[in-house]
Amino acid sequence: MIESGEHRRPLSAEEKKQLLARLTAVETLERFLHKAYLGQKRFSIEGLDMTVPMIDLAIELAGAQGARQVTIGMAHRGRLNVLAHAVNLPYETIFAEFEGGRQIEESEGGTGDVKYHHGAEGVYQTRDGKSVAVTLSPNPSHLEAVNPVVEGRTRADQTTRRGPQALHDGTVALPLLLHGDAAFAGQGVVAETFNLARLRGYTTGGTSHLILNNQVGFTTDPKEGRSTDYSSDLAKGFDAPIVHVNADDPEACLAAVRLAMMYREKFHGDVVIDLVGYRRYGHNEGDEPAYTQPLMYERIKQTPTVREKYAAQLAAEGVVDAAQAAAEAEAAYQRLASLQQAVKAGQRSEDTQRITTTAAAPPEPKTAVAPEVLTKLNDELLVMPDGFTVHPKLQKQLERRRSLDEIEWAHAEVLAFASLLAEGTPIRLTGQDTERGTFSQRHLVLHDVRTGRRHTPIQSLRAAQAPFELHNSPLSEFACLGFEYGYAVEAPEALVLWEAQFGDFANGAEVVIDQFIIAGLAKWGETSRLSLLLPHGYEGQGPEHSSARLERFLALGAEGNIRVANCTTPSQYFHLLRRQGLHTEIRPLVVMTPKSLLRLPAATSRLDDLVLGKFRTVLWDRDRTWPEKITRLLLCSGKVYYDIIASPRRAETPHVAIGRVELLYPFPATEIGQYARRYPNLKEVVWVQEEPRNMGARKFVLPKIRDVLSPSVTLLDVSRPERSSPAEGYPAAHKVEQDRIVAAAYGS
Repeated sequence: MIESGEHRRPLSAEEKKQLLARLTAVETLERFLHKAYLGQKRFSIEGLDMTVPMIDLAIELAGAQGARQVTIGMAHRGRLNVLAHAVNLPYETIFAEFEGGRQIEESEGGTGDVKYHHGAEGVYQTRDGKSVAVTLSPNPSHLEAVNPVVEGRTRADQTTRRGPQALHDGTVALPLLLHGDAAFAGQGVVAETFNLARLRGYTTGGTSHLILNNQVGFTTDPKEGRSTDYSSDLAKGFDAPIVHVNADDPEACLAAVRLAMMYREKFHGDVVIDLVGYRRYGHNEGDEPAYTQPLMYERIKQTPTVREKYAAQLAAEGVVDAAQAAAEAEAAYQRLASLQQAVKAGQRSEDTQRITTTAAAPPEPKTAVAPEVLTKLNDELLVMPDGFTVHPKLQKQLERRRSLDEIEWAHAEVLAFASLLAEGTPIRLTGQDTERGTFSQRHLVLHDVRTGRRHTPIQSLRAAQAPFELHNSPLSEFACLGFEYGYAVEAPEALVLWEAQFGDFANGAEVVIDQFIIAGLAKWGETSRLSLLLPHGYEGQGPEHSSARLERFLALGAEGNIRVANCTTPSQYFHLLRRQGLHTEIRPLVVMTPKSLLRLPAATSRLDDLVLGKFRTVLWDRDRTWPEKITRLLLCSGKVYYDIIASPRRAETPHVAIGRVELLYPFPATEIGQYARRYPNLKEVVWVQEEPRNMGARKFVLPKIRDVLSPSVTLLDVSRPERSSPAEGYPAAHKVEQDRIVAAAYGS
């Protein structure tokens, strides 16, 4: 194709005029913003002006190839221009952000975000009359963090979730990622995202990558920022074609896009275009770039803009009149000036868009399921194809699931999933070893021991009205969680779950957690049902296999942005999953899932718990004696409860009552206060946790519990001492600590 030159077909005179007009619009917006809002950050596209016409052509070709949606991910540079010209956000909306930002109504909530982080949605009309929806995904200052988010959003757009099977068509949506040259080479999430490209559960039919190569990262020269000759060299490891093109050669830039889109159409793979240009001003418009790159910026000062160069070229070719081209540029500038004055006067156009929105809180959903429904679903989940041979050890586990008298954790989970599918809620579950389960507990996918054939019973339910997507993930947290976040945002009707192999490993995805999951609602009005399953609990497995860092999630919970739960029974988990899938107030959920409780006989549930119950924010032990005799109330959360009740001291302390806090955020303070008042002689309330004193829920819950107790009641806490590492590395030391915590809880 390169040798034939088909992608480099010459432009007609009319196409050249249209390209010049587009470059004029791009440059004029930047010139106007630079003069009207001198010194304000905008991360100008100047020096890489061809980015916008290249996006135009990518959308045009995507539409011609059958795409109905294009999702763009990019950092700051050029973002305002892309919003205006690719997404068609009105100029007035952009000017309003410079004039002080949109005022957020009290009923709407949120803090908003800086103008060059915002996303938006629009419609692009192609030249042949097709409408292509265009989304620019919001992105924080973690430059490349948006990459997997865009891939997940695109995968959701490409997936049909009506009916029992999920159908994926990679042609109906295009992911378009714009990278900085220093960021592409330097940030590891780029490689993690490339690694998703050909995986069954993550492919999006090929991503178009455009490196906005301005040859300097912040103030760092390329030789200081990467060990490779080209910023794009990382992509060589993934067999992606790489096209280098000069940003000052407009027609070559369009040829590069044609080549990339031809490749995607034929091979459904990623393509990288390295758009080599410069940035006319510093990292931002308040920066002086000549401090650190004096020679480069002296050359840039002497370099005409790409619009000026192309206008001169077309004038020499006799395609345009130079004076007329200059007049058109001036007219475009004056139009922006008049629009700005209208914004200043409060006369925004009717199509000015709001960038963020939020919703009001609705009632609780019903999570109980009829016994005959669960029984029928359970029977189907245990049906094997003719001739299918299950591993003998596994067969015993599955046979135990025929009984609904003692339901273990994974059994309750699959019943929750099956019942949601029967009611029409799509589900997507991914993570490392998720098909089997890290602790060999789930076994949603079975493997014939003789032939290796796979069988997934939950994907063959006759009653299913929605699909169940199930995939083992690559060994990645950052990109994989970002992907699921993007999918969940784009598919708000679906219950999307990501499971960490151990909860501790979620710290590899903290950028996604902090910048997207936690703050996305306040910054961008963006939320989801994304549910994080994080195995958590102290069983003597050492510092990296104990703590999902509960304290971080509780510290980050504010304004009703997330839900944080630490369930102690399979039935509670059953109702929590169904609640998350059915609740009309969409919020992310963080679940501290267990390890040792997965098969603990004391931690099982019965069918009645699923068909008659609901999710309870606090579980109170049945009173063992008259309320008047209770003087000490223990409050705890999660697995430590079973350590407490298994102690011999339990029988020796009839004056002690126990409550399990199952939902930690939003914290059920009112219920705890009401229950504490049931005990007229209560003297002490004790918060008990396995985690060190500076970790876990302690810092979060103590002030909230204190607020609802009578002044006469003393509030105490029991935990491991303050530590820098979350858990002991030796089983014997672990046991000593657990025994001490339990003894102290009972007052010994």
